[in-house]
Amino acid sequence: MRFMILVKATPDSEAGVMPEESLLAEMAGYHEELVKAGVLLDGAGLQPSAKGWRVRYRGQQTQVVDGPFAEVKELIAGYTLIQVRNREEAMEWARRFPAPMGPGKDAEIEVRQLFEMDDFTPGESIARFRELDAQR
Repeated sequence: MRFMILVKATPDSEAGVMPEESLLAEMAGYHEELVKAGVLLDGAGLQPSAKGWRVRYRGQQTQVVDGPFAEVKELIAGYTLIQVRNREEAMEWARRFPAPMGPGKDAEIEVRQLFEMDDFTPGESIARFRELDAQR
């Protein structure tokens, strides 16, 4: 089972404020533990939304909208992707996640399970996705 730990953006992360060395050290330690446990698939911080864009689909129209985006509470500042045996194990790792903006600062993470190919009804399209996975 794969789970993504999403670090919610804050006004500081959107302003490009870089984490302090102590927080980077704590995050590095946490990710080292994930590696030692054999559950880390990927993880990274994201640049502020001012450096990004959205693609909006409305009917037959496609529109590219440059950042920044006003609603900080809807933005993601980073993520960690893990693969574990069950939901409980993912929850335990999430509980151990360091305070993403530093001790004593308001922050939030969200954990979401990824769909697996077995979650979908077998068919031609799913077979194509399985083939793509095998090619990676």
